[in-house]
Amino acid sequence: MKRTIKRAAVLGSGVMGAGIAAHLANVGIPSIMLDIVPRELNDQEKKKGLTLEDPQVRNRMSEVSKQRLLKQKPSPLTSKKNLDMIETGNMEDHMDRLSEVDWIIEVVVENLEIKQKVFSSVDQYRKEGSIVTSNTSGISVESMAEGCSEDFQKHFLGTHFFNPPRYLKLLEVIPTKNTDPEVLQFMKRFGEDVLGKGVVEAKDTPNFIANRIGTYGLLVTVREMVNGGYSVGEVDSVTGPMIGRPKSATFRTLDVVGLDTFLHVAKNVYDKVEGDEKDVFDPPQFMKTMAEKGWIGAKSGQGFFLKKKGKDGSTIYELNPETLEYEDRKKLKTSATEMAKQEKGPKRKLKALVTSKGDRAGDFVWNIVKPVLTYSAELTGEIADDIPSIDNAMKWGFGWELGPFEMWDAIGVEKSVARMKEEGETVPAWVEEMLAKGYTSFYKKENGSVYFYHNGEYKLQSFNEKEIHIQSTKEKKGVIKKNSGASLIDIGDGVALLEFHSQNNAIGLDIMQMINFAVEEVEQNYEGLVIGNQAKNFCVGANLGMILMEAQDFNFMEIEMVVKQFQNAMMNIKYSEKPVVAAPFGMTLGGGTEITLPTSAVQASQETYMGLVEPGVGLIPGGGGNKELYIKHLRGIPDSVDFDLQKVANEVFEKIATAKVSTSAEEARELGYLDQMDAISVNGDHLLHDAKQKVLGLAKAGYQPPKRKKIPVVGEQGYATMLLGAKTMGFGGYASEHDIKIAQKLANVLAGGKVAAGTLVDEQYLLDLEREAFLSLVGEPKTQQRMQHMLMKGKPLRN
Repeated sequence: MKRTIKRAAVLGSGVMGAGIAAHLANVGIPSIMLDIVPRELNDQEKKKGLTLEDPQVRNRMSEVSKQRLLKQKPSPLTSKKNLDMIETGNMEDHMDRLSEVDWIIEVVVENLEIKQKVFSSVDQYRKEGSIVTSNTSGISVESMAEGCSEDFQKHFLGTHFFNPPRYLKLLEVIPTKNTDPEVLQFMKRFGEDVLGKGVVEAKDTPNFIANRIGTYGLLVTVREMVNGGYSVGEVDSVTGPMIGRPKSATFRTLDVVGLDTFLHVAKNVYDKVEGDEKDVFDPPQFMKTMAEKGWIGAKSGQGFFLKKKGKDGSTIYELNPETLEYEDRKKLKTSATEMAKQEKGPKRKLKALVTSKGDRAGDFVWNIVKPVLTYSAELTGEIADDIPSIDNAMKWGFGWELGPFEMWDAIGVEKSVARMKEEGETVPAWVEEMLAKGYTSFYKKENGSVYFYHNGEYKLQSFNEKEIHIQSTKEKKGVIKKNSGASLIDIGDGVALLEFHSQNNAIGLDIMQMINFAVEEVEQNYEGLVIGNQAKNFCVGANLGMILMEAQDFNFMEIEMVVKQFQNAMMNIKYSEKPVVAAPFGMTLGGGTEITLPTSAVQASQETYMGLVEPGVGLIPGGGGNKELYIKHLRGIPDSVDFDLQKVANEVFEKIATAKVSTSAEEARELGYLDQMDAISVNGDHLLHDAKQKVLGLAKAGYQPPKRKKIPVVGEQGYATMLLGAKTMGFGGYASEHDIKIAQKLANVLAGGKVAAGTLVDEQYLLDLEREAFLSLVGEPKTQQRMQHMLMKGKPLRN
């Protein structure tokens, strides 16, 4: 039987329920979201003369939650239009609608008795064969389905999303002893391929995998802070990126999550375990007092940190756990932290810290990492079948760059175990057995394949066949050619991959040279080319530091040469005889967008943030971005349709002048950075595979490069219209004098210079205008101030 999920129901419309409904809408699955019926009218309903029997009142809970999705930041929706895919109703009048859906997901309050009542009702209305899951974060999945029908139990399991569902990758899937294995496998594959999640199978134990270890690790950190006399700010300064964790580190994370939520999760485990473990899951009194006072974090306005506004702007203060008063924020700065900052990558940074014995920061990090490593090892087999499941759960659910066993490998298993034993710690027997066999790491790589230690031997780690791992591919097949900025790699089936690996993937001459080589090589020997990588972001633009340095040295001929080479490389991509597909993800800004625009097609990750942001640094796009975005907008209009050319020019002008950035790939399509020929991958891990398939599809269809056509422009008259719009913004205080100067240059390029409206011009003509405008702006002192500010502060300067 081929199973599909075409429609879903979400029971419960709180933050998680609404977030899950939004994520379903993002991937194209309509849902009906149901919640309880209000027991009393609110003031607004009373004014309207409504009664408790009116549908508007009875559906209020779910409808309010649905509308709230439009206001949440970051947005749970990849497009506001997706809201239309969510219907609302209530759990008294609309339970019969459950017979219409293929998947019912429960997201009601974390109370076993209430969940059992909900599932008893669901069992009466669901159609046979429909899948039912619970999003519980800690209640026994097995116990929820007690008393339900055999078909219900066969199709029932836990699906624990992490908040916010759109952005956090982890989906823990928890089967019961009655779950049909076919249903389990379907949901795991559906979670990866359709929902775009990193799926981990967890066992039905308290808090499953990520929350069990994450909560333990956080409470161990709090305990060490108290025992060692560290401050909240000191802890956060060393438990973030310095050890491969998110910037929010420990206490800022607690403020975001909410102390009330955290204490509830901790209690889940506390109530179900014994001995030393139970002691750890009993939070210190000061945290309980904070919760009693309502100091639960961002949603209450204060928690471990408090922001106060002063004459010179806002200042953030940290809580003193002993006095419960707010003080100046502190940072932990020692020789170990300075050493770690000099190291590259989370593995080397972590090792530098934990091996610094006697250092205040080094000892702290060792004392919080050590128990997490041994605890994770103790739970292997109890909460998950293998170590990759635990590592992936922590990386995907908590944003750790390294899972516990990867951390252990990074610091050295043999030496760290010896140190633990010296300090009187108990190391799980299976870890000691592993070392006794002569195996000194939990993972090993051979010929591009990854193996992990499991039950006394190394086992090959399997991946979804849609995952292409660049590093493994390089190890297996080698590299066709590389330089400091990029590599050309054979990814099989006659497709090559151009990978950027310069600092921040910034575009310099090295990348331009590799683009030209890649196009030539592919035209001769391959079916097509994918431009993509697996860094943090696809590409954040040109090498701004290099351009600024040359401008300050008045080397404008050098800058012109670089810009011309960039333009030529983009034209080579556009007119390549073989298809070139860009695979953007994350920040795809400035030059990153300019690279995607001329490609044969784009396969974008759902989380792609595209925009031509050069005005933010006092410039306009110089690599053909103005021209290509304008052409892309024109391309969407059929030749037979009479259209307003000025309207198209105005639209493109506004997007570039205001540096409009999409908040998703779907919005990038709405903004015209992508078109209907371009596709979106929900699962970022499948992006390169999907892009490769797009190349092969184009090649099989007999790909032909676009024909060079002249482009209609709006000319001098259109230039005046665009400039008037910019000046109006200036009069309203929305644009500075320098913004208007940039807009003037941009308008001239898009208008085609001093020609009559409707004139057909060549692409090279527009590129020359663009390059001239870029060079004139790069010499402006205010532009250089903007560039300097961006390089130093990482954000635009308004001057």
